[in-house]
Amino acid sequence: MIPDQEGPATPSGADRFDDEHYPAYTMGRAADMLGATQGFLRSLDEAGLITPQRSAGGHRRYSRYQLRLAARVRELVDQGTAVDAACRIVTLEDQLHEAQRANAELRAED
Repeated sequence: MIPDQEGPATPSGADRFDDEHYPAYTMGRAADMLGATQGFLRSLDEAGLITPQRSAGGHRRYSRYQLRLAARVRELVDQGTAVDAACRIVTLEDQLHEAQRANAELRAED
């Protein structure tokens, strides 16, 4: 059966493939992808850097965006930086990048 071509478009599960904020990864899978422990991911939640969504069963679920942040922190931690400090560094780097982007936009308007 072919879906109604003229009806309103309804979002499907396939639309979520490109959504970097969709919480597609379980804690175990996320930890495996990062080469980290689940405790490391919990520490990022405790530090306030990442707040994973919860499944209906209460399990943490992570998005690709959150995993990219976690990977940046992991690099700093691997270099000897404390987790809390690494989280703060990543946050400040992102704030600086956003401020630079906003400044560039304002300059372009002049």
